[in-house]
Amino acid sequence: MTLAAPLAAPLAAERVDTGDTAWLLAATALVLLMTPGLALFYGGMVRTKSVLNMLMMSFVSIALVTVVWLAAGYSLAFGEDAAGGLIGGLDHLGMSGIGPDSVQGTVPTVLFATFQLTFAIITAALISGAIADRAKFGAWLLFVPVWALLVYVPVTHWVWGPGGWILDRLGALDFAGGLPVEITSGASGLALCLVLGPRLGFKKDAMRPHNLPMVVLGAGLLWFGWFGFNAGSALGANGLAAAAFLNTLAAGCTGLLGWLFVEQRRDGHPTTLGAASGAVAGLVAITPSCGSVSLLGALVVGLAAGVVCSYAVSWKFKLNYDDSLDVVGVHLVGGVVGTLLIGVFAVESMTGGTEGLLYGGGPGQLGKQLVAVVAVGAYAFAVTYGLGKLIDKTLGFRASEEQEHTGLDLTVHAETAYDHGVLGHGAPVAHSVVPTAQKVRPQA
Repeated sequence: MTLAAPLAAPLAAERVDTGDTAWLLAATALVLLMTPGLALFYGGMVRTKSVLNMLMMSFVSIALVTVVWLAAGYSLAFGEDAAGGLIGGLDHLGMSGIGPDSVQGTVPTVLFATFQLTFAIITAALISGAIADRAKFGAWLLFVPVWALLVYVPVTHWVWGPGGWILDRLGALDFAGGLPVEITSGASGLALCLVLGPRLGFKKDAMRPHNLPMVVLGAGLLWFGWFGFNAGSALGANGLAAAAFLNTLAAGCTGLLGWLFVEQRRDGHPTTLGAASGAVAGLVAITPSCGSVSLLGALVVGLAAGVVCSYAVSWKFKLNYDDSLDVVGVHLVGGVVGTLLIGVFAVESMTGGTEGLLYGGGPGQLGKQLVAVVAVGAYAFAVTYGLGKLIDKTLGFRASEEQEHTGLDLTVHAETAYDHGVLGHGAPVAHSVVPTAQKVRPQA
């Protein structure tokens, strides 16, 4: 049986395990919570005039990705291979042929599909951080579903789908999403940065996070949800899930400590934003490797990500691309670190056979991981850049200078995060009322 067998099409002869199903139900809810957590994390990192827009970009991704996933995404990602390992078939369009009695491994197929849907949702939402403060909301509404079908779905089939070329033919490993989640979102974020250009005042004006407690709360919710993300990917309540759970905790901790160490050494002081970012960097890196490395390996993976990503977030100033909230520096770089280190720290007791370079496996697995990283990163960047350019040339992707200067909360959504209160002589203001002096015609 190949490693891809648990992700194969539903088999009627398989039976549902109630323990596995209960765990995956909980894990699915945990992963879904990550997107609201991401909204708070990103919302606290932007300036006050774009907080609600940032929240909306994450929340609307839940609805948009859900619709396209149920319509065609699941079938194309996890249907039987239809194109030489590149894409799945159309047998399950609109979730056709999948009912309450359909089984995937030891869990209901409908639950497996929902679990995978939550991965697709947060991957799309992650990209928004790279273009914060300057993207048209209407363009985002078009970009998300098209991107999910053109980028996320094919890469997911390559990595996890039955017959996908990365797992079945190349033999690269990715337990919980370093390739389809972290590297695709990071490479796609970089592409959109270049399409939209830098924010007004980039490298000149201070653009510090407006609410660090919100950032920490968001990071905490992400960490909480990440246990479902990684341990849930075992698709069962078993020892592998428990090991992935512990590896996730360990890597988040060493990622946090590694980032703070760099800040202390480089800047003379550890920061709250650094602690939150370091934890996320460690969690990003352990995502692909949590089911392949030992606890020692997880500690090293998290530490490496915390250190490397803390330097990577400053590359945008040297290379002149405006990755607003460090999607490239944390998710792309962290995803690359974690995916490559599988080739160094993989242990047979976790993988069932594959060993990394450090454990006598030779350089072969590291080479396979590198090929997968380059292929996925290049594909995601190229398709996203083309899609972004097309939207920009037709609808326009970049907000106007007036919208960006005033703030997207007011100009796009006709509301603000912090101005609700009292108008005049103690009269309460309805939530839908905007003071006359602040009224700006909403535009998408």
